[in-house]
Amino acid sequence: MDVFLKQCRTSQRQRMLIAFLMVAVVIVGLMGRLGYLMLYRADYYGQRAKDVHQRERAIKAARGIIYDRNGVEIAGNKPVSTISVIHNQITDPEEVIAQLSQKLGLPEEKVRERVEKVSSIERIKSNVDKELSDEIRDLNLDGVMVDEDYKRYYPYGSLASKVIGFTGADNQGIIGLEVAYDKYLQGQNGRILTMTTVTGAELDGKAEERLEPIQGNSLYTSLDVNIQTFAQQAAWKVMEAKNAKSVRVILINPQNGEIYAMVNVPEFDLNDPYTLPEGTGELSEKEANEALNQMWRNSCVSDTYEPGSTFKIVTATAALEAGVVRLEDQFSCPGYKIVEDRRIRCHKTTGHGAETFVQGIQNSCNPVFMEVGARLGVDGMFDYMKQLGIMEKTGIDVPGEASTIMHQKDNVGAVELATMSFGQSFQLSPMRLLATVSSVINGGKQIVPHFGVKIESSDKTAVKKLDYDTKSGVISEQTSETMRTLLESVVSEGSGKKAFVEGYQVGAKTGTSEKLPRSSNKYIASCIGFAPADDPVILAAVLIDEPEGIYYGGTIAAPVISELLDDALPYLGIERGETASPTPAP
Repeated sequence: MDVFLKQCRTSQRQRMLIAFLMVAVVIVGLMGRLGYLMLYRADYYGQRAKDVHQRERAIKAARGIIYDRNGVEIAGNKPVSTISVIHNQITDPEEVIAQLSQKLGLPEEKVRERVEKVSSIERIKSNVDKELSDEIRDLNLDGVMVDEDYKRYYPYGSLASKVIGFTGADNQGIIGLEVAYDKYLQGQNGRILTMTTVTGAELDGKAEERLEPIQGNSLYTSLDVNIQTFAQQAAWKVMEAKNAKSVRVILINPQNGEIYAMVNVPEFDLNDPYTLPEGTGELSEKEANEALNQMWRNSCVSDTYEPGSTFKIVTATAALEAGVVRLEDQFSCPGYKIVEDRRIRCHKTTGHGAETFVQGIQNSCNPVFMEVGARLGVDGMFDYMKQLGIMEKTGIDVPGEASTIMHQKDNVGAVELATMSFGQSFQLSPMRLLATVSSVINGGKQIVPHFGVKIESSDKTAVKKLDYDTKSGVISEQTSETMRTLLESVVSEGSGKKAFVEGYQVGAKTGTSEKLPRSSNKYIASCIGFAPADDPVILAAVLIDEPEGIYYGGTIAAPVISELLDDALPYLGIERGETASPTPAP
């Protein structure tokens, strides 16, 4: 019995020892876990606890500034405010609803819905002018937050509106340069952190934590406010004089692709981009959206047209480069040319008679170019159009560039080749044609037309120069020199006399294209001009859409080129010299 009792006591002590050891292990484990949490995870859980009792409000970053080539601000920021409410802090909801509804001009029902909604924070209205937001702040309404914000502001209103573009309510780019360079122009938002109770009420006496926003990068462009103003005024003048549907103007440096001006009149007010022109009338929501998209459309880049005789620059260049024509080659123009079963007429129905290739260009003679096109052949024409970039987009740094609409090569017969040679039966954008003409007159270098020049950080400590691909040898320098001489003779002796500018050698080519359907009797009058002819620093294009009355490019578009170059060349520092007046027409 004693032995049995002794064994029982031993077994009981062992069980107690095991239980004690187990408790000790648990305690040590808990202490270790507690130590780990307190020492190694303190920051993490401290932040988690802090987050539970913090409310975050964003501080909008100012968007980057857009400048012209001379550092003139063309898109900036205006200080505004965002008005919000915090449900758990409102002590007099009816007063808040009445005051905000009255001050902000909002329906009472809309304000009430936001005020009575149980949430951490509700935005009532953004882009509130500073004076009005100061008035609301001075009311000292419990639960009403007035936070600083920025609204995009365009100091020149409608100037280059379809190029610069505008931003939406969230300060993101919508069209134009604003959207093309959005990733650079957007800044980094800051924030305000405030301590709150479990119910969401902010704690008095607790300091706010504030992370300052960082303004977006600035964009420096090739646009010139003064040249853009010249061009826009000239475009409005001819549009009103000819009661035209629209007028497009582009001025570019053909040596490097920098665009000085791009006009699409009528333009719109960048500070009020959702207001349609007067006289628009009542529109459905769908019709209004379509009208807005059309109003914002950059037709210099996004729309195509039949270039007409201005395309003869391309045909002549291709023929000279291919060696299928010489300057002294003789042609005959009876006023038309029979191609298969088609009688295709010249603009001079009585004909130009006997003429050289040079005279054919000066006279803008269709039969001469139909013959030249036939000499090139379908393969030659397509090869050189590809070489000169006609079949590709230019890569311009604004969105929405249109592609060239061209015949399938296999479907091109003698008639199609003949009409293509003088710029009919296909379409391209004005910017595409001007980029190709740049290569023709700059010595054969392919350029990328562009607006962006450099990106600069808001503190001006970092600068990124924007580079664009170029390709030399598109055509020979000899062909380029010959084309400059020929196009200068179009002004001095041919159909482009009205593009003449006193004191400067100007090269030009005019065009008149009939819009589809042909029976509509609607036309686009155009002219492309450049100067100085021997070393061009500026290349300009004018397109007058649906002018009333006289619609010939040489009559109504060439004078606009003359006016533009007469303003722009002295401004760019190109001195006048002695030039002979154009030869009078016989």
